[in-house]
Amino acid sequence: MYKKFFKRLLDVVLSFVGAVVLIPVFLIIGIAIYIDDPGPIFFKQKRIMKNKQTFWLHKFRSMKVKTPDVPTHLLTNPERYITRVGKILRKTSLDELPQVYDILFGKMSIIGPRPALWNQNDLIAERDKYGANNVRPGLTGWAQINGRDELPIDVKAKLDGEYIEKMSFWFDVKCFFGTIISVLKSDGVVEGGTSEINKEKEENAI
Repeated sequence: MYKKFFKRLLDVVLSFVGAVVLIPVFLIIGIAIYIDDPGPIFFKQKRIMKNKQTFWLHKFRSMKVKTPDVPTHLLTNPERYITRVGKILRKTSLDELPQVYDILFGKMSIIGPRPALWNQNDLIAERDKYGANNVRPGLTGWAQINGRDELPIDVKAKLDGEYIEKMSFWFDVKCFFGTIISVLKSDGVVEGGTSEINKEKEENAI
């Protein structure tokens, strides 16, 4: 009953409340972004949703307007493209706040596997093994509080599969509060993501 009905009901109620309550925060962040680097306030990116359909995920823009249109982990020295405000947004995960609207309109859930990039075939294939592509992706999830960017693809997909198996109201509550703790501690956040982690390991091994 929770998976089929109450989970979506909670998503709608909480995302609607969040969308209303956060309006002043959105205004403040939007003004700060524009002053720091004039241009669009929001950034959208093609991601994978339930049943491997695609959708546009929304974030606050944290990178300079002239940044090449490629995933962060494919940029050479991504740090130089991130704005001053963007660094704060990323560190605190405030850049993810616009996704409350993606949740409200049924593209995402509050808790679930983080949506893969549309061309992130390795992660999508790994998630297929665990049925993790058959649920709505989440704003945060089990993998996010167990390593985030530091996780290799196979481990991340396995944790997503573990979430599918244990999905329940109380497990979602655990993920929610675990996320708050992880954000406050900035656990597992690395610019460039998993690919940058692997690159660093390779360089250290030489």
